[in-house]
Amino acid sequence: MHGRIAALGCILFAACAAYLSIGARGDWEFVLAFRAQKLGGLLLVAVAMSWATLIFQTITNNRILTPSIMGFDALYLLLLSAMVWGLGAQSYRALPAQGLMAANVVLLCGAALVLFGALLRSGRDDLMRMVLTGVVLSVLFRSITAYLQRMIDPNEYAVIQAASFARFSAVAVDLLLLSALLTLLACAAIWQIRHRLDVLALGPVLSTSLGEDPTRGQWRVLILVAILVSVSTALVGPVTFFGLLVTSLTYQVMNTPRHALLLPAAALMGGIILVGGQTVMERLLGLATPLSVVVEFLGGLVFLMLLLRRQR
Repeated sequence: MHGRIAALGCILFAACAAYLSIGARGDWEFVLAFRAQKLGGLLLVAVAMSWATLIFQTITNNRILTPSIMGFDALYLLLLSAMVWGLGAQSYRALPAQGLMAANVVLLCGAALVLFGALLRSGRDDLMRMVLTGVVLSVLFRSITAYLQRMIDPNEYAVIQAASFARFSAVAVDLLLLSALLTLLACAAIWQIRHRLDVLALGPVLSTSLGEDPTRGQWRVLILVAILVSVSTALVGPVTFFGLLVTSLTYQVMNTPRHALLLPAAALMGGIILVGGQTVMERLLGLATPLSVVVEFLGGLVFLMLLLRRQR
């Protein structure tokens, strides 16, 4: 297993080197510094989304579900639309990016506690109810967002439209420092409970018999998921199926339930997909097709395959 992780690391290193060097002209010091910022953003998104999806699937014991099913992406767009509608596009753009990101993190974590915290207190039955509640809330959030967008001036709506789709070629580099700090703290907390995640993956009955409180573990994981999803969304925008694509490939490559191996493998796999895909799309194809379209298409196919396989 460690050999497979090392192989993934070598592939990611080659993809990063290709991203930094292919098509580079002029002053190498300027080119590498400029590309390194975007590369750092892509790696942060890869780690945040892959780990968020992996631990979310652990507490739900379902490899089809992703954090977006909880309505986090829809809530982000609702908050964005409400701010633009209430403040106006000019005032919204004048707000500091770091402050907006911090507000998104706090609001998403608060929504996770208020909306789903009560349902996490009664075990697995309420956990499935929580997932269904997430679907209903996602539809509700999108409906309110659509209503607000209809009342917004068309010129101001362009601000919302630009943030409604993933933009891997335009990473918000001004948020890298704060994003790196939040991601590092969240990942450190996840790594600290990696062995507890192995126990939680056994289900509420077995985890309770082994001395682990499933409700407390699910509540903690939900907060960490909210932080990581908000960070990745602030950097590149909402991504629906990227996490599902990464975790599905990770499970196929690693074939182990141990999170001490799955977590680094998922981070490396996510980096390979983002950095390698962006290198091909940006350096070789001249952005003829956005990477987000390809990722969402492949992730949607994986979702359908997993759904059909589960039915069989």
